[in-house]
Amino acid sequence: MRAIRFHATGGPEVLALEDVPLPEPGPGEIRVRVDHAGVNFLDTYLRSGAYDPGPLPAGAGREGAGIVDALGAGVDGPREGDRVAFFDARGAYAEAVAIPAERSIPVPPGLDELQAAALPLQGMTARYLTSVIRPLVPGDTVLIHAAAGGVGHLAVQMAKQAGAEVFATCSTDAKADRVRALGADVVIRYDTVDFADEVLARTAGRGVDVTIDGVGRATFVDSVRATRVRGHVIFFGQSSGAPEPIQPRRLLGSRTLTTATLFDYARTPEELRALSEPVMAAAAAGALTAWIDRVLPLVEAARAHELLEGRRTMGKVLLAP
Repeated sequence: MRAIRFHATGGPEVLALEDVPLPEPGPGEIRVRVDHAGVNFLDTYLRSGAYDPGPLPAGAGREGAGIVDALGAGVDGPREGDRVAFFDARGAYAEAVAIPAERSIPVPPGLDELQAAALPLQGMTARYLTSVIRPLVPGDTVLIHAAAGGVGHLAVQMAKQAGAEVFATCSTDAKADRVRALGADVVIRYDTVDFADEVLARTAGRGVDVTIDGVGRATFVDSVRATRVRGHVIFFGQSSGAPEPIQPRRLLGSRTLTTATLFDYARTPEELRALSEPVMAAAAAGALTAWIDRVLPLVEAARAHELLEGRRTMGKVLLAP
């Protein structure tokens, strides 16, 4: 089968299309014929070496969806022919992947294959950011960075459904228009104004109750400044690089800082179901929609990474094996 792998960490150019053996599911595993694989910043961190990719060569990609076509011994759950999605596979940029059956996510009837592949990682991330760490409630104010991005546009939808007032940042007029269409109350072009000053001005100097920051170095310090005393800053990604070291008391004062990753909130099958089922059900009912920026062929995986890292996308990029 065809798969995207890398033999050394580095830029997008290290991603190579190779012929590799079709994986055979081991005990407790299923094999999924991949319809589409999701492209995420996590994939770029692993490819670049910002996160440890493990032994090399390594398969690229963690997320996708497809159809179960083989079962390993002892599988009690998915059956051949079932539609499933996943978010923590090893080597999802491929025609097929073997995953633990208990880590598969059932795809509900009526949810199309593009949405099924686009939602697992970013949809569940948006879910724990808005509903688990510090659940948003009616009357809350929340600042969401990169609101036209993969996690951001889903978090905007969830925050509005929770009854929060949403302050959203983005970098172009086109992105601003898309985010407003989702219901964001205040959209801030962070490339033209100081977003923290704008938030403070619009909240009479108080700041927002919660800030959700997946950007990192470029936003982190001002994310804290834009958050009220005894408010909550949630830091979950570093698309602009890791923040500089801080002195917690001096920077945070009486604010709470949580650093988080989806993998710590979906460790067990029960936690995975608690996050995935509401996301998939909402999408199947039409209450949550992932923007699909584009679908590229598998051979263009490097271009997909270039587009994502260059901030030239809105929503989700998918690869079609």
